[in-house]
Amino acid sequence: MTQPLDTLGRPVRDLRISVTDRCNFRCTYCMPKEIFGPEYRFLSRDEKLTYEEITRVAGLFAERGVTKLRLTGGEPLLRREIEKLIAMLAGVGGIDDLTLTTNASLLARKAETLKEAGLMRVTVSLDALDDPTFMAMNDVDYPVETVLEGIKVASDVGLGPIKINAVVQRGVNEHAVVDLARYFRGTGHIVRFIEYMDVGTTNGWRLDDVVPALEMIEAVNQEFSLEPLQPNYVGEVAKRYRYKDGGGEIGVIASVTQPFCGDCTRVRLSPDGSIFTCLFSGSGTDLKEPIREGASDMEIGEIIDRVWAKRADRYSEIRSSQTVSIGQRVEMSYIGG
Repeated sequence: MTQPLDTLGRPVRDLRISVTDRCNFRCTYCMPKEIFGPEYRFLSRDEKLTYEEITRVAGLFAERGVTKLRLTGGEPLLRREIEKLIAMLAGVGGIDDLTLTTNASLLARKAETLKEAGLMRVTVSLDALDDPTFMAMNDVDYPVETVLEGIKVASDVGLGPIKINAVVQRGVNEHAVVDLARYFRGTGHIVRFIEYMDVGTTNGWRLDDVVPALEMIEAVNQEFSLEPLQPNYVGEVAKRYRYKDGGGEIGVIASVTQPFCGDCTRVRLSPDGSIFTCLFSGSGTDLKEPIREGASDMEIGEIIDRVWAKRADRYSEIRSSQTVSIGQRVEMSYIGG
């Protein structure tokens, strides 16, 4: 079939599937406990897409050119029997990269079954290597040691090379940049430093809290000489750098200071079946209702094609004080990072 292009000529290549809106962390930049407290209403089981429904949607996107699937959340390993979904997605034709992003709280105990089910790689969120900083950021007193154990076990069973994502905030954890680079240097794993982004409306984002990617790279370069690398593929979000002495590579994701909307090929599926064409979207398009009302693959596919054909998102390129302050944006914990 003809692969759809959006209004800027961008194809769809990467489907990010949020399998749950729940998380056992309360990271201050994502799910602050003041908002996501005991009274917060998360999606019920019936409101979420079933694994069969998720796999059906993934198959329709694969027919339209998607080659990469990433499971996100919330925390995806909280979804019951997530291995079953991974095995189902591993059977979708045309997919050559099946990955998962996790806080690693459950990774050590699940890594082997995830690999056996067909998962290829994992990305782990780790914002600092010292417990006081990391515990303050995850806000549930979760220790660094358990995350590092999850990374080791995942690597041992073949879910690598592992990418480690660190969200960097001014006055909170910028000291962790060099610490993380030093720790993972020479391990084969890749640390990616992420500029603190204005996703959603609950994290109190301010531009003053952003540590620019160039500042992070310069901090690492002062200790370990770096040189830039070419992207692995068109649409890669991270700018890559390697250690000149062969110690591996790091990356930065600079959505705020160096927007990369121009070649964005990503679409996101929420736990309750809506598709979003931008991380900073205000609303999505529901697929669950037509699916559960008996719509055919052709009819669901036509909805997907219409949504992608009219896509014109480039939020990061037009970000300003006006775009940040006006309107509602979907929370990252709902559609994944």
